[in-house]
Amino acid sequence: MSLLEDVARRDNWRCWVCDEPVDANMSVNDARGPSVDSRTADKKAKVAERLAHRACNSRKGAVKVTIAWPDRLRVVEPAPLITVAERLERKGGRELVARCPSKKDAQEAADWLVDRFSRLVPGLPVTASVEAGGGQFLVALATGRR
Repeated sequence: MSLLEDVARRDNWRCWVCDEPVDANMSVNDARGPSVDSRTADKKAKVAERLAHRACNSRKGAVKVTIAWPDRLRVVEPAPLITVAERLERKGGRELVARCPSKKDAQEAADWLVDRFSRLVPGLPVTASVEAGGGQFLVALATGRR
């Protein structure tokens, strides 16, 4: 079995950058085809290789990748998710990641974050909480480690 197949199976054939499915039958030379991202920018990452679309991998190049928050979520000042993931993976604890105008908006963001982090940082169990404060709702991510 090749490295690509091993990494792809572990990542459930989803691109770690855009979180969209990767077609196993697509040519590795196609922009939407599978490639292995070695994540060389983060030497301390517990998972050294991740599955990415060829275009997602090429587009990020040697620059640190940015994980986009979905436009459908109503969040204010969303935190950069790669930075949050790296800190939680390294130190554990708790991080405030966004402010939302309503409790419903905050809960939707919290649910999306837990789902997204299950693929962004496999093996790092995170929980999300919603807290009221100052007429807004804060979304926090936490790990069991401190």
